[in-house]
Amino acid sequence: MKIIEPASLDRDAVMALRDERIDWRFKGMPSKLFGTRVADAVNAGLDLFSDDFVGPLVVLDEPALEHNLRTMATWCKRHGLALAPHGKTTMAPQLFARQLDHGAWAITAANISQLRVYRAFGVSRVLMANQLVDPAALRWLTGELDRDPAFSFACFVDSVAGVGRMTDVLAAHPSVRGRPIDVMVELGGAGGRTGARGLSAAIEVAEAVMASPALRLVGVAGYETALVRGASPEDLATVDAYLSDIRELVLRLAEGGHFVDLGTEPIRVTAGGSAYFDQVAAAFTQTWPAGLHVLGILRSGCYLTHDDGLYRRLSPFGREHRMEGGTPFRPAIHAWAQISSHPEPALALLTMGRRDVPFDQDLPEPQFRRRNGGVTVPLIQSRITALNDQHAFLAVGDEDRVEVGEWVRFGLSHPCTTFDKWPLIPVVNGTRVVDLVRTFF
Repeated sequence: MKIIEPASLDRDAVMALRDERIDWRFKGMPSKLFGTRVADAVNAGLDLFSDDFVGPLVVLDEPALEHNLRTMATWCKRHGLALAPHGKTTMAPQLFARQLDHGAWAITAANISQLRVYRAFGVSRVLMANQLVDPAALRWLTGELDRDPAFSFACFVDSVAGVGRMTDVLAAHPSVRGRPIDVMVELGGAGGRTGARGLSAAIEVAEAVMASPALRLVGVAGYETALVRGASPEDLATVDAYLSDIRELVLRLAEGGHFVDLGTEPIRVTAGGSAYFDQVAAAFTQTWPAGLHVLGILRSGCYLTHDDGLYRRLSPFGREHRMEGGTPFRPAIHAWAQISSHPEPALALLTMGRRDVPFDQDLPEPQFRRRNGGVTVPLIQSRITALNDQHAFLAVGDEDRVEVGEWVRFGLSHPCTTFDKWPLIPVVNGTRVVDLVRTFF
């Protein structure tokens, strides 16, 4: 199946980020860069450890980023799937641009504030993986669709009440171009998150959309990760059963004529976080009935950086035995912090805390220390036992040794709760800074 052309964005707006001046707003930056344009700082070829960066720091690894981008793009192309990576992971237009350069069909948003950031940088196709019932948000969206005929948008609906609320708001503020809002019926599951509970309820929602003059039904959506917590055989079977239900919903709605307004456009079916996208691919690329044109869309976002915790355990490219011919993702996000205190032989404190690194899934993983002169030494037995707002407690293993003033590199778990803590993030090749990525949370 031919994949629809990738989305675009305003390259000039992205390039303009390089004209921003570095100052005290951006933690970790060398004070000698204050007043310097981002572009000039990048071109200076700075080193993390000899050019006065201050800890803690979160950095992105350039070779690993590029590897992950190519790996996911190649995999999606091989399986005939479109990729709409979830932008909430990074909220970084520079990284959106790289994802689009590698063929991303759209960028996914979770709420209207994220969508406004995307539109500020001209993202041309957005999939909102959520319900949109706020009147102010709907009014803004209508204006944006009227302003830019090339802007493509779709969101989820999961209740007749939600469809009614959208219809009422849009009837009071109709599009001057007469464009309906594209929506996808979301199917949920018991104990999950949003989504109509059961096929019958989902079909009722679709019927309500068909009756609305302000909405157009374009597909079916789901989120399998909300239903399970791991990768046990039982978890994987639950995911497969849920994806089978999504397929069944597509078939029933197609048979019932619910997609008549699409014309020659494909029916869109979307699921897939970063943990079970192999199963999503298997479900959505099974043969569909003759004449039924279906576009399968993955919404994985964390593949870009992967991690050293949650997605190392759950990603199909971490669970290599589940992937045939899959190349593992590489962790591309790390933290650096300095030993600031070593009050007991088995305890050291570092300049890194909850304000700097994620802790909602796993605590940071000590990987190695950097001795004077740049020599790195693996940390074999040490581990982080707790985080305060600005301190990390390192239990120093019997076979390890650390000294006050040394830098320690940490693997992180869950990139989605890392990027929001850092408005400007160095991208490094080794210890050389090759870019600075701006985030907008």
